[in-house]
Amino acid sequence: MRALFSKISNIICNNKQIVSYLFFGVCTTILNMAAYAILYERLGIPNVSSTAAAWLLAVVFAYVTNKTLVFKSQRENSAQQLMEFLSFFACRAITGLLDIAIMFVSVDYMGWSGLVWKLISNIIVTVVNYVASKFWIFSPTSKEK
Repeated sequence: MRALFSKISNIICNNKQIVSYLFFGVCTTILNMAAYAILYERLGIPNVSSTAAAWLLAVVFAYVTNKTLVFKSQRENSAQQLMEFLSFFACRAITGLLDIAIMFVSVDYMGWSGLVWKLISNIIVTVVNYVASKFWIFSPTSKEK
């Protein structure tokens, strides 16, 4: 049992950024799904509108946690900070459209479970967002290195 804990500890220590991203990704997913469930299931707001509102709330949460806790970005000037924010928001807008498309096709068109497909969609979007955040948004440019 001790060997298993040691292995897990080594994996976490050697992959802190990924583990941190996954932790906050799970938190973002929970927030996104809870907002969607309240808006769609409880309040009866249409699927696409509920998805978009939940997405916006999740994006704000994700930006703050990714910037400060995951990638620990410290842009030096306002222009760099603005560019970072715009890049983050643009990427999330693209994956937000992907989320809406998945939800529209799966729930409105195919009639499948909204909550099940919200989870599947969040997994797909999380992977795409990590790659974009790691290699584009929070990656130092060659001028900053």
